Amino acid sequence: MTNYPIYIGSDALLRLKEFLEQRKYSGVLVLVDANTQVLCYPLLQPFLPAHSTFEIPSGEIHKNLNSCIKIWEHLTHEAFDRKGLVINLGGGVIGDMGGFVAATYKRGIDFIQVPTTLLSQVDASVGGKLGIDFQGYKNHIGVFCEPQAVVIWPEFLDTLTRRELLSGMAEVIKHHLIADREGWNRLKLTREVFALKLEDLIRHSIKIKSDIVQADPLEKGLRKALNFGHTIGHAIESQFLETSHPLLHGEAIAIGMIAESWISHQEGLISQAERDEIAGFIKNFYGKPEIPSSFYPEICDRALNDKKNQKGKILCTLLDGIGKVRFDSEIRKTQIEKSLDFYNLLS
Repeated sequence: MTNYPIYIGSDALLRLKEFLEQRKYSGVLVLVDANTQVLCYPLLQPFLPAHSTFEIPSGEIHKNLNSCIKIWEHLTHEAFDRKGLVINLGGGVIGDMGGFVAATYKRGIDFIQVPTTLLSQVDASVGGKLGIDFQGYKNHIGVFCEPQAVVIWPEFLDTLTRRELLSGMAEVIKHHLIADREGWNRLKLTREVFALKLEDLIRHSIKIKSDIVQADPLEKGLRKALNFGHTIGHAIESQFLETSHPLLHGEAIAIGMIAESWISHQEGLISQAERDEIAGFIKNFYGKPEIPSSFYPEICDRALNDKKNQKGKILCTLLDGIGKVRFDSEIRKTQIEKSLDFYNLLS
């Protein structure tokens, strides 16, 4: 498991309160967005010591250097010193960016992740990856830095829309596909997300991710398994972010998993039946937003600039049978284009 506490369950906020009572921080800032300020902060507030809040606009489009500057300016104006604490209350945008800001302010101050979306509870809040988007590239600027704690209170999920819950399920699906074949055989029978025991799924995903991160904290090898669906998925997400109909992270990763499953089959790593099983399950969960063929060149160019690449080669994590992966697999632009054709032709 990780080197920091992960509090999960109905008593998670009480355990956060006890944790903070044992630490004497010189100042506490709660970073929120426009949604969590209204929906989540009032639920967290009674468990906190004296603190201030700072709000940024909601959405991936604001996960950038300009937002960081505003937060750094606020910390500086409030005279936060190196004994200060930032509590990131929100989804992956808040967690990634708030952690990055804390890790770089005065060479690093403590931060705690309090994820409020399913996606951030099962994935983004754990592992110490922090960063922002830059010039159209996802998480292009960032650092590795662990939080002091992660606090997962499942009741925050009651504030989410169905679309946001489904977005979070993409990482749950990924964790089953890369590391739990038996779990996948059960999950693939699911037809309704609200019928699932979400706390059990959260614990399952965190166990898989934290074990991988513990073995490879800086992504030199095994941790690359967690990138399945993300090489193509991040490129799609970045492409759609510049349209009037942006995709949520999980929606883009879902498409990425279909595409990368197609490539896995083309490389002889999974059977056609497994490819079609994965594609059918994901399509039934998410529907099928069309990827215009006019987007293909830019999606390929974005994939070519993925941070995991080396020496101009697009390196991808592919399934090596369900429950296993092969990372650092080179893929070609033509394979990306054909995998998107496969996705678009799904019936």
